[in-house]
Amino acid sequence: MKKAIKILLEDINLWREGWFHYIERKLKRWGTGFEMQKNIVVDILMARRGTYQRPFLMISLGIILVTGVLSAPIIANAYPGSVGNQLAQYTPSSAVATSLDFSDYGIQTQVSQKPRDQVVSYTVVKGDTLSTVAEKFGVSTDTIRWANDLTSDDLAIGDTLKIPPVSGIVYKVQEGDTVQSIAKKYKTDAQKIVDFPFNDFSDLDTFALNVGQTLIVPDGVPQTAAAIVFSPPSFLSSPVGTGQVLWPTNGVITQYPIWYHMAFDIANPSEPGVMAATDGIVLIPPFDRYGYGNHIIVDRGGGFSTLYGHLSEIYVRTGDRVTRGEVIGKMGSTGRSTGPHLHFETRINNSPVNPTQFFQ
Repeated sequence: MKKAIKILLEDINLWREGWFHYIERKLKRWGTGFEMQKNIVVDILMARRGTYQRPFLMISLGIILVTGVLSAPIIANAYPGSVGNQLAQYTPSSAVATSLDFSDYGIQTQVSQKPRDQVVSYTVVKGDTLSTVAEKFGVSTDTIRWANDLTSDDLAIGDTLKIPPVSGIVYKVQEGDTVQSIAKKYKTDAQKIVDFPFNDFSDLDTFALNVGQTLIVPDGVPQTAAAIVFSPPSFLSSPVGTGQVLWPTNGVITQYPIWYHMAFDIANPSEPGVMAATDGIVLIPPFDRYGYGNHIIVDRGGGFSTLYGHLSEIYVRTGDRVTRGEVIGKMGSTGRSTGPHLHFETRINNSPVNPTQFFQ
């Protein structure tokens, strides 16, 4: 009898070890596969971060809510009577009225400035003019005129206006449309359409569009209007730059810093060399398929760095020390790009900041 029990226990142990090793192998295989695919998933999520913002927030809040509801009974059972006793002991008559002056703690309420991702409706109130409404929403007066087919600047109290999220055109995609054809039609640069974070594409590699989808065309103008012409910054009068940072390449500025694209885009079909804007140490991040493509970061120290995106060639390696004006790569169109250009950022503690201030 004892021998039979011993054999049974050995069989159970062997069975348990067998299942343990089987599950371990499965988990390792799944983990390896996940590790291989996660970068692709992360790239896609980053590329579509504007589109998925609302669903992500709603799912996250839902998970938190469900977790709280499910865990409440467990917590109550783990600490029986504690919450009930505390509530029983607390009555309005036993409460002591106190006032807290949060200014003593340096705590202040700040209104969140959430970027607008779509067209919103606005009802005109007393005192509104087209220019004050445009200023309130940070768009041009022409943008409001075009969005609402206004033939005059007169507004009446109670009028409802459609306000696009940025200056430009709101367009509904039709059969045969491409990013390039829409950009040409509305006299803007295709890269601006691609860079607007809330524009979505059915194919992130070709920027294919879905018929009927709404597309924001930043800085677009109707065919009957004159194209928007941006004057070159005053600091470009000096070919070598006059401030802390050197202008990194030759070309036409196709995009200026804005809240969703805090960088200069400098385009040139001949794909010239790109120079280091400051002295510093080179970092070569991994290729960013749905973002910067081939890119270089030059760390000057003190939390300040510069980034050079969409390069076709890189001439330096991680750890190299470069000097201001040294050619470090070649302009290109890799990553999330519609044509040869340099995406140039200045960063403080890895966060993009307006580069204009560093040239002046």
